[in-house]
Amino acid sequence: MNLDMIIMVLIFVGTIFTLIKFQQKSGLVFGVAFVVTYLTNNISDQQVIDSFSNQGLLILVLLMTCSVAIEKTSLIRWITGKIEGRSYFVTWLKLFLSTAIGSAFLNNTAVVSTMISPVRNNATIPASKLLLPLSYAAILGGTLTLVGTSTNLIVNSMLTEAGHEGFQFFSFTLVGLFALVITSVAIYFVSTKLPTIKANKQDFQCYLLNAKVQEHSNLIGKSITDAGLRHLDSLFLVEISRQNRVISPISPNEQLKANDRLVFSGDVRQVTQIKQFDGIEIVVDSNSVSVDNMTEVVVRPDSDLINKTLKKADFRSKFNAAVIAFKRDGEALSGKLGEIKIRAGDYLVLVTGHDFSKRQNVKKNFITLSGVEPNHKLTGKKQSFAVGGFLVAILLAAVGVVSLFKALVVLFGLLMFTGCLSFQDIKQRLPYNIWLIVGSAIALSHGLGNTGVLSFVTSLISLELTLDNAFIFLVGLYFITLILTELVTNNAAAALMFPLAYSIPLFYGIEPTPFILSVAFAASSSFISPYGYQTNLMVFNAGHYKLMDFVKAGIPVSITFSTSVLLAIYVFYPIVKS
Repeated sequence: MNLDMIIMVLIFVGTIFTLIKFQQKSGLVFGVAFVVTYLTNNISDQQVIDSFSNQGLLILVLLMTCSVAIEKTSLIRWITGKIEGRSYFVTWLKLFLSTAIGSAFLNNTAVVSTMISPVRNNATIPASKLLLPLSYAAILGGTLTLVGTSTNLIVNSMLTEAGHEGFQFFSFTLVGLFALVITSVAIYFVSTKLPTIKANKQDFQCYLLNAKVQEHSNLIGKSITDAGLRHLDSLFLVEISRQNRVISPISPNEQLKANDRLVFSGDVRQVTQIKQFDGIEIVVDSNSVSVDNMTEVVVRPDSDLINKTLKKADFRSKFNAAVIAFKRDGEALSGKLGEIKIRAGDYLVLVTGHDFSKRQNVKKNFITLSGVEPNHKLTGKKQSFAVGGFLVAILLAAVGVVSLFKALVVLFGLLMFTGCLSFQDIKQRLPYNIWLIVGSAIALSHGLGNTGVLSFVTSLISLELTLDNAFIFLVGLYFITLILTELVTNNAAAALMFPLAYSIPLFYGIEPTPFILSVAFAASSSFISPYGYQTNLMVFNAGHYKLMDFVKAGIPVSITFSTSVLLAIYVFYPIVKS
């Protein structure tokens, strides 16, 4: 090995180990690897330009940006209204199918975030029995199409950059659908074994929330019962303050009057229910201000807040928001909120200021569960155009009338022109981190090829690949990627393993498509760890799960999914000479 090869091997191996240690900073890790590769002259200027302007990568960026317009419509929320059934099986089946189908064409993070609230508010079925299957359905649904998950698009972008014909829209569907059908049986079985986690007052430390009856409210003169204030979900009206007089306990027949101060106790996450009542304004006493926006968020793995306290992070001025509840792994934390160090996956309930949704750092630091996201709803003709335009663009690309890239470019322009997308939306939601990861990974693969590392690794394989034994190599490649995706996230695992999946089969004159598919599906099979995939992280906190709940449910699901994927690839994409 010459010096350049040694340097590239050190960069590649160092990237893997650094990703394992600093999983929350995957974009930074890949960025550093790219810079070192470039500074050591292992990639050319043109290869750098090609890496970050790759058509497949631009398709990924365009798709994720255009999908913001869909999130601003009521489409997903309309779907969530149809999921409740008369029995657990019917509800589970509706939830699973609607989530899987939606995730095949839409951003699965948006699908899951919209589904969480109605699932938690289900009066008959504990949320813990449905939320984990919800995430699993989103993962499986994402494997059905080229646009279903960023992993598929990342692999496709690296494939086209290598000079190979890219995947078609439904290239993943046969394998994905077969795996979905088989794995859904395992998911339903483990769903019935999930713990029943019921919320109670102790879970939320009985937070007190203040509201005021406005003078124009149509609830004035109505009794507490008639106003509907005695049947809120996990919120309890404990007292009324009226003209320096406190009324407690409260009779069901007590009539509301203008300027009454209502004190609620219970789950702060359900406070948005109060906003549904005409003329009742929520007030947070600790801030001494009235607020119009509250939201639930999960701290992202790559957030700048990690290992900082709320006080050190200057949370209030940075986000114009106050934290009134703080959860970790389903348990309330003790001590002062301002002194608790923030970790990835922490669940926060925020009281937000008027410009919270416009701040560019919000999307970077949080996954929003409910509240201020999306920023502005689309209604009327704009909503119809956003949904119709997106469906037409995907349909035209799927049947081959136009390329997916052209369809998305035109759609993006029309969404901007009609106001369905704004420059503010783009600033907040442009996937800079994924762009950096994929562009850097493509550049890294160029470096590995330029220095001869890939050829050297191929020569080290003691058993030459043939049509008879190549499937054994494919299986090994799959499980290495599977382990990596649980350690370093799905996108990073796909980007790291693609060069081996593409170059080694080609060296032996074998068509690389089955091997690339094995990497794509393995990178999407994060079922065991709550931190390997964003939707897992979202339901982990929302469902109050423990880490072992994921492990116990995820292992049989992962085994079933892996077996069905490998069998489907063997049947539908047989290994042949290139």
